[in-house]
Amino acid sequence: MKQDEIQQVARTIFGWEHLRPAQLEAIQAAVSGQDVLAVLATGYGKSAVYQVAAQLREGITVVVSPLIALQEDQIAGLRQAPDAPGAVALHSAGGARRTEDAWRRLRSGEAEYVLLAPEQLAKDDVQDALAELEVSMLVVDEAHCIASWGHDFRPDYLLIGAAAERLGRPPIVALTATASTPVREEIVARLDLRDPRILLGDIDRPNIELAVRRYAEDGEKRAAVVAEIVEAEGTGLLYVATRRAAERYADEFADHGLRAAAYHGGLPARERDRVHREFLEGALDVVCATSAFGMGIDKEDVRFVVHADAPESVDAYYQEMGRAGRDGEPARATLHYRPEDLALRRYFATKRPGRPELERLVAALGSSETARTRLAEATGLSARRVTALLTLLVDTAAVKLGRRGARLRGRVDAKRAVDQALERVEERERIDRSRIDMLRSYAETRRCRRQVLLGYFGQPLDEPCGNCDTCAAGSALEATAAPDRGWRVDERVDHDEWGPGTVMEVEDDRMTVFFESAGYKTLALQVVEENEVLRRAS
Repeated sequence: MKQDEIQQVARTIFGWEHLRPAQLEAIQAAVSGQDVLAVLATGYGKSAVYQVAAQLREGITVVVSPLIALQEDQIAGLRQAPDAPGAVALHSAGGARRTEDAWRRLRSGEAEYVLLAPEQLAKDDVQDALAELEVSMLVVDEAHCIASWGHDFRPDYLLIGAAAERLGRPPIVALTATASTPVREEIVARLDLRDPRILLGDIDRPNIELAVRRYAEDGEKRAAVVAEIVEAEGTGLLYVATRRAAERYADEFADHGLRAAAYHGGLPARERDRVHREFLEGALDVVCATSAFGMGIDKEDVRFVVHADAPESVDAYYQEMGRAGRDGEPARATLHYRPEDLALRRYFATKRPGRPELERLVAALGSSETARTRLAEATGLSARRVTALLTLLVDTAAVKLGRRGARLRGRVDAKRAVDQALERVEERERIDRSRIDMLRSYAETRRCRRQVLLGYFGQPLDEPCGNCDTCAAGSALEATAAPDRGWRVDERVDHDEWGPGTVMEVEDDRMTVFFESAGYKTLALQVVEENEVLRRAS
């Protein structure tokens, strides 16, 4: 498929005059039947990849999308296109009549796109109905949710690989706005992508001014957060770590005459929907939110994103700050930072399951596939908890997920399976702690902050950006380009103690490597070179 043919489809059917290079490459690969992982910045046009590719393949396109709001937004966008085919969504809020009509439209050919959450795709009856249709492509939107230590992890994403087999294993197109090298590797592994085309678009958002403000006392930090937002122009977001903080800040901003609202997972669904709607409609000046206010925010004119507390990782921070300035106009992202706040994130990063619940689950598993609902009944655990624990057992090769459920692999020793799962948890905790340390590095760097951020995601920036606080202070300009020490970003290496790893960043006197068993480590180049503890992977 030639690129000019793809451009013609984009122009005539969807009204897009020009597609970007990464979009074109992703569409070409998908049309040819190749699996694709595309990392494209917010606002870059991820949806265009599957929408255009679907028109160049026979059959329906199944789109796994995590939120009803996202599904409805994409359907609304398709309706506005000049000649786009129909699309339907399958979700719990639709009701029986709407669901029945959606299946009718799919079977009759009136609709060529079907959008649904991973929890819907995990249902046997949904998979059976889709399998009767000709599925030409399986799209996984917000694919970083499949990374089990990602900031938006959804356990049912883990079942997509098995669902793909049930649907005849169409090409899989995974899309996300941000994914560091380790997360990309986990997406590929968990979706079982086959020789995928991995495309990294330009994820830089140069219109967003980056800044970090550091404090010794919590009261000082809180006063500065309030002052910044009270004085800010336009609409924005304030991210906090706890529900209580969201409500306290919202009340304080209301006292200053701002139209403010709190948003967190503890609010009733109706209240969350109201806040979401009023924010999109411009009826609020600021939303004070936990990370629960995230995907589905399709508002272009957000002028600021302020963090009153450190997020859980650089990945999470880039996703959240990227909600500013989607219209390309100047915007600001400020992190208010107190080193002691990272202790809270370390607490959140510890999600250790208990040995008893793992033992109950392993005992309930057999050599034939057992549905999660039956496992939940047998163990007294929730279906979501069962899925999360199955993740550990899949990681250690003790369990295999299939279309009908999970089963133990042959000759698996129950005690050994539990021991290995708990060892895996310890490894994940080390990785989570190292990701918090990477966030500390961003907050405390004297280098150009944008260079640090982009470097984390494998996109080098040759010169300081000129639009961050370290550039404004002059410290970024004092840092010279790293000399050629022979190491390259994304290069695979082996360490004597920590095993396989990937080079994430190389500076003038140090390098950062992500090790699969130990997380992120910063190594002095002099030590590496003198002791030869690091080798290029063969």
